[in-house]
Amino acid sequence: MLKERFKTFKLFIFSLLLITLFGLSSSIDNKDVLFQYSTVNALYKGIYDGEMTYRELKRHGNFGLGTFNSLDGEMVGLNGHFYQIKAEGVVRPVDNLMKTPFATVTFFEPDKTVLLKNKMNYEQLKQSLDSLLPTKNLFYAIKIEGVFKYIKARSVSRQNKPYPSFTDVINNESVFEFNNIRGTLVGFYCPEYTSGINVPGYHFHLITEDKKAGGHLLECEIQDVKVEIDYISRFYMLLPQCNEFYNADLTH
Repeated sequence: MLKERFKTFKLFIFSLLLITLFGLSSSIDNKDVLFQYSTVNALYKGIYDGEMTYRELKRHGNFGLGTFNSLDGEMVGLNGHFYQIKAEGVVRPVDNLMKTPFATVTFFEPDKTVLLKNKMNYEQLKQSLDSLLPTKNLFYAIKIEGVFKYIKARSVSRQNKPYPSFTDVINNESVFEFNNIRGTLVGFYCPEYTSGINVPGYHFHLITEDKKAGGHLLECEIQDVKVEIDYISRFYMLLPQCNEFYNADLTH
């Protein structure tokens, strides 16, 4: 009897060790990884439907950008919560069963935090961010929080098949303007060599503090904001497995 109990105890300790090691390995694997579903060039080529659910996407990050099947608005992920910004300006929480044709996420862990005191527009903001990056050859997740003096943002409407070109969609986008609004800019910097895979340079989406408005950032005027930057050295991309993607000409 005592021998059996000792065997059971050893099995328990071994199982506990495996769980601990597996958990540690998982946390290491998720650290400083940018996860992406599909390519931005595929989106530009009119592939507006994907297979990845938001339940699956959340396993790869708690912070990110993207869109929805049929190009139904802009997505922003912040602190593990994901939001859909519709063309009508309505913000809705994302259902786990919704799907995306393109999204980029990471588990946000800032490596650098700075306060930007000076008044600046979007171009000046990008120049300031340039000065904070140790190199332009890595990926970066960037969170900017504060009261924004002016924001111009956009979202797009749900598209119907046969899908129009991406250019036609953008030409009919909905544009929103905000003044003196508190919120967060969620974004990424991608190196120039990723052209066609992601958007080279800076890409931001806004979500207001009350989670009632937002959109893809077009212009801004900021002052006294907090900037957090997460350095990302690993990139993982999952490609769609569908005929539309297989047959698309992604060479241009």
